[in-house]
Amino acid sequence: MSTRSMLGLFQEPEPAADAMDGLKEAGFELGSFDVLTGVPYPEGAFGEHVPQHRLFRFPAFGAIIGFTLAVFLTAVTQLAYPVVTGGKPILSLFAMLIIMYEMTMLSGVIASVVGIIFESRLPNMKPGIYDPRITEGWIGVVVTFDDDSRVVDAESVFNKAGALEIKHAS
Repeated sequence: MSTRSMLGLFQEPEPAADAMDGLKEAGFELGSFDVLTGVPYPEGAFGEHVPQHRLFRFPAFGAIIGFTLAVFLTAVTQLAYPVVTGGKPILSLFAMLIIMYEMTMLSGVIASVVGIIFESRLPNMKPGIYDPRITEGWIGVVVTFDDDSRVVDAESVFNKAGALEIKHAS
């Protein structure tokens, strides 16, 4: 079974929003259709499905891992090479704090970058259907489906909403 995509092009936001509503009413699943636009509209302006992101978890887990690694690294280093200075304890918390802070921040930042790449689904090895006029202000509504019988439904929704052009891709 192959995945097919269809792109309906609109010049105004109202017909594009009507197409999104029509796709919902036609029984297409949320997340199977989306809006492509080069103009910054508010999120949800077309009634599109807004996926829940998990980006906040990446820096949190990265910071926890970095902090744990820093405590382990500094403690093991000070215990492996004990230098007793003036009768002070071998494990000096104040000397460890700097390394713990730096490792926590470093691993949190690295995990954030990895999270951004992961949540952005980069690199996109299989780009979807697109039209260069979208960067000129046109609005594209993309619908993806597995069942070829849904092609007629999607075309009728786009035509009813007033799509200026409909493109097909497999």
